[in-house]
Amino acid sequence: MTKEVIDLRSALELLESIPGQMVHTDVEVDPSAELAGVYRYVGAGGTVARPTKTGPAMTFENVKGHQGAKVVIGLLASRKRVGYLLNSKPEKLGFMMRDAVKNAIAPVVVDKAKAQCQEVVHLATDESFDIRKLIPAPTNTPEDAGPYVTLGMCYASDVETGESDVTIHRLCLQSKDEISMFFTPGARHLGAFREKAEALGKPLPISISIGVDPAIEIASCFEPPTTPLGFNELSIAGAIRGKAVELAPCVTIDEKCIANAEYVIEGELLVGARVREDQNSNTGKAMPEFPGYTGPANAELPVIKVKAVTHRVNPIMQTCIGPSEEHVSMAGIPTEASILDMVERAMPGRVQNVYAHSSGGGKFIAVIQFKKTVPSDEG
Repeated sequence: MTKEVIDLRSALELLESIPGQMVHTDVEVDPSAELAGVYRYVGAGGTVARPTKTGPAMTFENVKGHQGAKVVIGLLASRKRVGYLLNSKPEKLGFMMRDAVKNAIAPVVVDKAKAQCQEVVHLATDESFDIRKLIPAPTNTPEDAGPYVTLGMCYASDVETGESDVTIHRLCLQSKDEISMFFTPGARHLGAFREKAEALGKPLPISISIGVDPAIEIASCFEPPTTPLGFNELSIAGAIRGKAVELAPCVTIDEKCIANAEYVIEGELLVGARVREDQNSNTGKAMPEFPGYTGPANAELPVIKVKAVTHRVNPIMQTCIGPSEEHVSMAGIPTEASILDMVERAMPGRVQNVYAHSSGGGKFIAVIQFKKTVPSDEG
């Protein structure tokens, strides 16, 4: 590819240059249920309720209640498009990701002067501060607990060792300065950081970077044992691009954020604070999950107290629908890489490819292809 992808904007520019990969609309759309509902018909794919299909990514340029903001969806909802964005043949993405893990390049911290994500700063102490007005987070269905940030790169550090990591979590906007954060039990590095901080009676500083280089979004979905506790997945994104991901110091907390993100939410996970996920909607539901069903709302979730929201000039919000092909790409391709590595170590030279996909029944399937072997003449 001639176009270098370094952030969300350059990724969108690349897709604009490829026929059939990006569409736009300037018709006003309501972020509450309508935006995701429209994209369901355009190209969500995956286990989204039919009718849906593989289609282009889509930019909504006129979002009700959020003048001047844009929302892009479906960036990774096609394996072919992921190949374009990561400069790899679609069938070789798992191999490329496996090699990136082995050749990780650690992130670097740049001066605040280079932090494009801080071109505009809104402090929680401002009288008019309200994350629900600043962040055009969609509500995917009428049953959702509320508006969700579905593609927030959550970055935090171990309060004792200083080791850092990035993961994606389900984040529901609960009030003008509070967000609930869902942790999959035992599956996320930040969960261990939060538990340690809380046991020590310390709030955990956390940044949430939204609208970033797609390499970061894919890399952040690796899990143990491929990336054990203490392994910063931003280093995988660095290997994909051949240069370190740039971080910047946050404005209000002692933590870093992704320097060229479109939006950054800065805050702290509070000690002992819990909130009912659907306290504002009372639907009893959370949001659509990867297999296609709508999960129940959690009775008690940790709370992030927001300190600031920063963003680029004319920011672009990025989102996804929970059960779409986008989720298949993010969860599936790192899984392919992990399986390739494990099988290769167990059976050197035998594995030909691994392909992860969603089935019509809402299941996640990994297909392993082995090379044909020539029968031995020996008994």
